[in-house]
Amino acid sequence: MKKVFHLNTCDTCRKILAQFDLSDWEKREIRKEPITKEELEEMYKLTKSYEALFSKKSTQIKLRELDVRSLQENDFKDLILDHYTFLKRPVFLTDKEIFVGNDKKNVEALKVFFGVE
Repeated sequence: MKKVFHLNTCDTCRKILAQFDLSDWEKREIRKEPITKEELEEMYKLTKSYEALFSKKSTQIKLRELDVRSLQENDFKDLILDHYTFLKRPVFLTDKEIFVGNDKKNVEALKVFFGVE
């Protein structure tokens, strides 16, 4: 399995995806095709945390008046399944590895994974 979950409208996602050869990867635009419960479970198996998959920058947090500090693991799971903006992105998922988000450390790890300098 080689999947990358992203948003076409996200400049950061586009910039990160452009750095790698994704010709044999399934590219999923999460607004058009939201992640499934099964896919989220696959991600969870590798991260052991729904919070690690949760975007604390989602505009939905303010709109829904959520207090992120009070959320539990199941809340993170339910919110990610409820609205695509709650998934931290991009997410690169293989059978054995996962790379979540756009922070510098993650992008560097992706470069090593793809053998890109």
